[in-house]
Amino acid sequence: MKAIVKIMLRPAVLDPQGKAIAHALSALGFSGVGEVRQGKLITLELDETDAEKARETVKEMCEKLLANTVIEDYEIELEA
Repeated sequence: MKAIVKIMLRPAVLDPQGKAIAHALSALGFSGVGEVRQGKLITLELDETDAEKARETVKEMCEKLLANTVIEDYEIELEA
């Protein structure tokens, strides 16, 4: 089973990398781009075949290591 974890800064947290990307896009002539937020995408190959167990395991991974839950939110997607 494959797990895809999307991690983003919470909306209230400043995103200096997003601001830098927005500025660079503007400097390159890309107009009409509003706020930019950047994040992380992590893919995990799991031996688990039970979707609920896989989701719980990945949630635990996020809580303990993958995401800083004080300032980041995460979303888990599973693929068979």
